[in-house]
Amino acid sequence: MLKLKIPTYNTILQPLGKRKFWTSFLNIPGSERWDLTSNELPRKQRRFESNNNGGKGGSAAKPAEVSVGSGNSATYVEDMYNAWKRDPGSVHASWNAFFVSGAYECVPPEHTSQRNLVPLSHLCGHNPRSEIIEGHLNTQSVIRSYQTRGFLTADLDPLGITQSKKITTPCGMELRATEAVLMMVSNFVKDGKYMDCSFKLPATTYIGGKEQELTLREILKRLEKIYCGTMGIEYMYIYSDGKRDWIRQRLEKPGCMEISKEKKLLIFKRLLRATRFEAFLARKWAAEKRFGLEGCDVMIPCLKEIIDVSSNLGVESFVIGLAHRGRLNTLANVCRKPLDQILAQFHSLDAQDLGSGDVKYHLGTFTERLNRVTNKNVRLCLVANPSHLESVNPVAQGKARSEQFYRGDLEGRKAMCILIHGDASFSGQGIVYESMHLSDLPSYTVHGIVHIVINNQIGFTTDPRFSRSSPNCTDVARVVNAPIFHVNADDPEASVHLSKICAEWRAAWRQDVVLDLVGYRRNGHNEADEPMFTQPLMYTKIRAHKPVFDLYCEKLLDEKVITKELLKQSIDEYDAILEQGFEDAKKITTIKYSDWLDSPWTGFFQSRDNSKVPCTGVDEKILCHIGYKFSSPPPPEQNFILHKGIERILAARKQLVDDRTADWALGEALAMGSLLREGVHVRLSGEDVERGTFSHRHHVLHHQTLDKVTYCAMKCLYPDQAIYSVCNSSLSEMGILGFEHGYSMTNPNALVIWESQFGDFYNTAQSIVDAFISSGEMKWVRQSGLVIMMPHGLEGQGPEHSSGRVERFLQMSDDDPDTLPEVDCDDDNVPLRQLRTINWIVANCTTPANWFHIMRRQVALPFRKPLVLLTPKTGLRHPLARSNFCDMIEGTEFQRIIPDYGPASQSPDDVCKLVFCSGKVYFDLFKARAERRQECKVALVRVEQICPFPYDLVREQILFYRESELIWAQEEHKNQGAWYYVHPRFKTAMTPDYDEGFIINYVGRPCAAAPATGNKNQFDRELHNLITDIFGELTEEDREFIKATEEAARAKAQEAAKSDAAKAKAQEAAKAVTAKAKTQEAGKANAAEAKAEEAVKADVAKENPEDVSKADAAKIKPQEASPKPPNEGIPPSAPPVGSPPMKTPTPPGISTPPGGGKSNDGTVLKPDPSAPNGIPPKTDDSSPSKPDPSYYKFLTNSLKRAAADIIYNTFEKLWRADWELQKVFVDLWFVSYSSAKVYFDNPVFSIFSASGNIALHNHMFI
Repeated sequence: MLKLKIPTYNTILQPLGKRKFWTSFLNIPGSERWDLTSNELPRKQRRFESNNNGGKGGSAAKPAEVSVGSGNSATYVEDMYNAWKRDPGSVHASWNAFFVSGAYECVPPEHTSQRNLVPLSHLCGHNPRSEIIEGHLNTQSVIRSYQTRGFLTADLDPLGITQSKKITTPCGMELRATEAVLMMVSNFVKDGKYMDCSFKLPATTYIGGKEQELTLREILKRLEKIYCGTMGIEYMYIYSDGKRDWIRQRLEKPGCMEISKEKKLLIFKRLLRATRFEAFLARKWAAEKRFGLEGCDVMIPCLKEIIDVSSNLGVESFVIGLAHRGRLNTLANVCRKPLDQILAQFHSLDAQDLGSGDVKYHLGTFTERLNRVTNKNVRLCLVANPSHLESVNPVAQGKARSEQFYRGDLEGRKAMCILIHGDASFSGQGIVYESMHLSDLPSYTVHGIVHIVINNQIGFTTDPRFSRSSPNCTDVARVVNAPIFHVNADDPEASVHLSKICAEWRAAWRQDVVLDLVGYRRNGHNEADEPMFTQPLMYTKIRAHKPVFDLYCEKLLDEKVITKELLKQSIDEYDAILEQGFEDAKKITTIKYSDWLDSPWTGFFQSRDNSKVPCTGVDEKILCHIGYKFSSPPPPEQNFILHKGIERILAARKQLVDDRTADWALGEALAMGSLLREGVHVRLSGEDVERGTFSHRHHVLHHQTLDKVTYCAMKCLYPDQAIYSVCNSSLSEMGILGFEHGYSMTNPNALVIWESQFGDFYNTAQSIVDAFISSGEMKWVRQSGLVIMMPHGLEGQGPEHSSGRVERFLQMSDDDPDTLPEVDCDDDNVPLRQLRTINWIVANCTTPANWFHIMRRQVALPFRKPLVLLTPKTGLRHPLARSNFCDMIEGTEFQRIIPDYGPASQSPDDVCKLVFCSGKVYFDLFKARAERRQECKVALVRVEQICPFPYDLVREQILFYRESELIWAQEEHKNQGAWYYVHPRFKTAMTPDYDEGFIINYVGRPCAAAPATGNKNQFDRELHNLITDIFGELTEEDREFIKATEEAARAKAQEAAKSDAAKAKAQEAAKAVTAKAKTQEAGKANAAEAKAEEAVKADVAKENPEDVSKADAAKIKPQEASPKPPNEGIPPSAPPVGSPPMKTPTPPGISTPPGGGKSNDGTVLKPDPSAPNGIPPKTDDSSPSKPDPSYYKFLTNSLKRAAADIIYNTFEKLWRADWELQKVFVDLWFVSYSSAKVYFDNPVFSIFSASGNIALHNHMFI
C-alpha cells in the first residue's frame, strides 16, 4: 500500500476550516473575493468512490472529473493514486501533474501557512480561477519588486552615463524596471495581456490611496514614478515592519510629492544663492582653490530643509561635520557667516592672534541666529575639518553627544548631528564604518544622524568601478538598518522632499538616515585641476549639460511660478550683496583666527587666575569618605551578590583606606571622586575600562546571578555630585578617540578620558592625534582638555603589548629644545607659562599621588591642554607604587620630578652616579640598587612630566649632585622612548653653568625597529645589560645579602601568617564564648518563664479551680523571634494601601476552644474540619470583632478589679489598632520580664505611661 506524505482534509482542512486552509495555503491576502473560501471548495460535488471500496450509495464520479483539491481522506487520495497508476488519463489533469511531480512524497508541517511546493498552475489545472490567482500573486510580486529593487534602475544620473535601457511592453508602455528589478515576474509584465485587468492592492502598499484595486497599467505607472523616477529608495532590508510602512506612507500615497508654490519659491531662492555664490567666487578668483559645489548645488536647499524641519520639531542645536567640498557655500548660505570675513580669506593678510591658521575650506564656525522659516533661534556649529576625509565624523558625533548631555537631552530632541560626505570617501574610509557603528551604543549614540552624500560619481580622478566593490557608495549604511534615499541632484523638488523625510525619520525613530545626492563635479577636484586628462567622455557631457539652477528656472517659468522679471531681480539682488561683501573684505587688514572658533567657551578664561598653578590637594576627610564609599559593597537592601574575588578586592581597598594609603586604582578613584564632588563631570571611555584591561579598576560591579544588574560606587559618592560616566566602547580606536575629542570640546569644566586597551593600539587613531589633538589649537584656536591614557612598559609581552610610542608624542611637541624658558625674577610661575605655550602635556607618573594631582590639575588650569599620560601595567599593584594620603591633602601638588629622598640625598658628595629616568624602569633600578647596596652611591631621580621639560628642577638636581656622572636610563630602545627629546634639553638646561663639555650618557636598549622583543630570554638579557651598565654585576657579597634579605622576608611573612592565624583563632574562641553565654542566658530565661507560668496557674487555681483546665488548655508558648523588617522592627501601623481587609485572628486556646464556641451574636460555632485547628472561618471581615469579656476572666483572678478594667479597655483599643498586638499581649503573661521588655520597648506601648498606669506595668512583671 502506498503511504502518501501529503496534507489531507482530515489533517489540515478539518482543524483549520476550509476558509482558513485555502487562505493560508495560497498565501493571498483577501483571497475570499475569488470565491475560493466559500462553503464548498472548488471541486466536483460527488465524491469518487473506488470499485475496491465497494461504493455505497450515490453515483460515483469518474476520476477525470475530480480535481486535486477535492479529496477529503487519505483513502480517497490513495484510490486516485491507484487509478493514476493504472491509467494516467483516467484522473483529472491536476492529479496527473501532482503525481508526476512527486509532491506527494513531501510532508509540509501541519497548520502551516507556507505555500505548497507544487506550482499553483499545476494545482488549479485548467480552472479559470487559477489564472486569476496567479495574476494576483504576480501583481503582488511586481509591487514588492519595485519596493525592493526599484532603485537599481532609477533615473538618478543627471548625465545619463549609468542609465539602464528601458523595456517596452507589447501594449507600448515603457518601463525603467528591467529584469534586474522584476526578476521572475518580468514575463508577466512584458506579456501585456493583463495590463487592463484590475487587481486588489495588498496591505503592503499605499499607491492606491483610497482605491482598493487598480489596473496593472496604473499600478506600474505609479510604481515607476515612485521607485524608478528621479528617486531611488532602499529600505526593504529594515527589520521593522512599522518602519518600512512609515516610509511607504510618505512615498507612495498619491499627492505626497506635491509642493506648494511658496515652497517652490523658497527652493528657488536657496538654489539661486548656492549657484550665484559659486559663480561669484569663480569670477573673482578663477585660479583659487575653493572646492566649489557646482553640480551638487542642491545640497544647500537640502541642508536648510533638514534644519527647518528639525527646528520645527524641537531641535535647537545642530552640529555639522563637512569635508572641504561645499564648505565655503555652507558657511555663507547656511551658517550665514559674514561675507566679508569669508572673502577676506582669499586675500593675503597677516594674522592678528597666535596660531598657524588653516586654509579657508577647512575652517569651522559657530553661530546662533533666527531661523526665519520656523521663527525659532538655532545654534549652528560647523566643526573645523582637516583634509583627512571622514575623520571629522566621530568628532562631530562626540560634540553632538556632549551637547545633548549638558542639555539633559536624553533622547536627542534638542541637539542633533548632520554629517556630509563625499561618495568615494563614504565607501572607502574605514572610519565611516567605525563611527556609524556607534549609532546605537548606549554611551555613544546621538539618537540619529542625517547623512548627506555629495555623490559626484568620481573620487579625485578615480571612477566608481575602481573605488568600491558595492553597487552604491552608501551600502555601508545598511549595517545599521538606515534607510537610504537616492535622488537625482537635478531634481530640486524631489531632493528637498526626501530631505524632509530624512529629518522626520530621525525625529520619529532616533536612527540614522542617508540622503544620496547623485550629481556631478563641474570642475576638476579643485578649480586648478584639469579633469579631461582622466575622464574625457564624462566631462564632455558635463560641458554640454545645463546647471541645475537653469533647469529649475525653466521649469518654474513653464509652470508660471516665477517670471523672467522676478528671476532677473532676484539674481541682481544677491549679486549686489556679494559685491558689497567683496568691498567690505577689502577693509579688513588682519585675520583673526578666533573669529572661526567652532566651540567657544564664553566666560571661561575670564574667570580663571592665570598667575599661578592652582592647588590640587584635598582635605583628608574627603579622601577617606571617597575611599570608604569606593571600597564598600552595594547596600544590603539591594541583595547584590558579588563575586568572591571582588569581595577580596574591596576588603583590600578598605584596608588601604584604614592605613591612609592608596594604590593606583584607589588614587584614580580619589581624583575622580573629588572632582565629582566639586561638580565636575567625569567621563572615562575606552575598551574594557569598566573593569580595566588589567583587572584593577572594577568601577562597575556585576550581580553574579542576575543579568544586567550592576552597581557603580563612583555614582553614589555624594547625593549632589556630578555625573560619572564610565563607558565600555566598541573595538575601535580612531572612532572612539575622535568621539571623545569632540565630547571635550563643548564644556571645559569636565574631565574626559580615553584609555587605550594597550598603548600600542593608539596608533590606529594616529590621524585623530595628528590632525585634531596635537595641532587643533594651532590651526583652529580650539583648546581641548582631553586625557589620553596609554598603558606603557616593556614587560616581556612582545612588540605589540609594550609601548605607547611616547617618542611620537614628544616629537610632535612644539617647545624649542634649544631655548631655555625665560625666567623673570619677579615671576616664579615659569611652569604655568610653559604649560600655556605648549601644544600638549606628556607625563609618565610612577605614584598614585602624582596621578591624583595631574588629573585634578587638568581641570584646575586656567586653560585647556591635551594630556598624554603613560600608565603602568605591573606597576598597578607594585608595592612601591603606593602613596600616603598625606601626599594628596591640602597644600600638596603635582611633582614634575621626584628627587631621591634616600641616603644619597643625605651625602650628595659621595654620589658617583646621578640617574634620571621616567616610568616603570625606576622600580627595576630601585630593586637592583638595593640588591647591590649602592643607595649612597647612586641617586635615582624620576622625571614625571616629560613635556614640557622641567628645566628648572633638572638643573637643581644636577647642581646638587655636581660631582656625579649624569645618566639617562630608559627601558625603551634608543631610537624610541624619551631619549632624543630629553638629550638636547638637558644640555640647554645646563648651558649657564657648564661649558661645551657637558655630557649626559645614555643607558638602555640599542636602536631597534620593533618596540620590544618577543623572546623571553632576550628580554631578560636586555634588562640585565641595562642594570649592569649602571650598577655593575652582582658580587658574592651581594648575593649573600640578597639571600639573607629573602630569608628575612620569608620569616617575616611566616610570622605574619602565624599572627593572622592566632587572631583568627582568638576571634573564633570569642564567638564560641559569646554563643555559650547566650545559650545559658536563654536557658535561664526559659526556666524563669516556666516558673512564672506555674505561679500564675497556682494563683488561678486558688481563686477559680474551674479555670485550671482552661489554663492547661491554653499553654501558650512564647512568641518565636522573627527577623526584623527594614523599619527597625516596628510593625506597620496600617496594612499596605490597596491590600484586602485584614482579618482579626482570635488567639487559639483562649477565646475560642478547639471544639467550637460562640460568635459575637451568640450563635454556636461548630467545628469546621477544613479550617486549621478546627476553628471555623470568620464570616464577617468588615470590621474587627470585639473580644469576649471572658477572655480576661483568668486575668482578673490575679489582679485588682480596677486594674482589670483598665487593661480591658486598653486591650479593646489596641485590638482594634493592630491585630498583631492580640497575640503579643496574651504572650506577655507567660514570659519573663526581660522577654516582655522587647515588646514594651515598642512605641505603641506608650499607652501605659500615657494612662498613668506605670504601677500596673511594674505589678505585672515584678
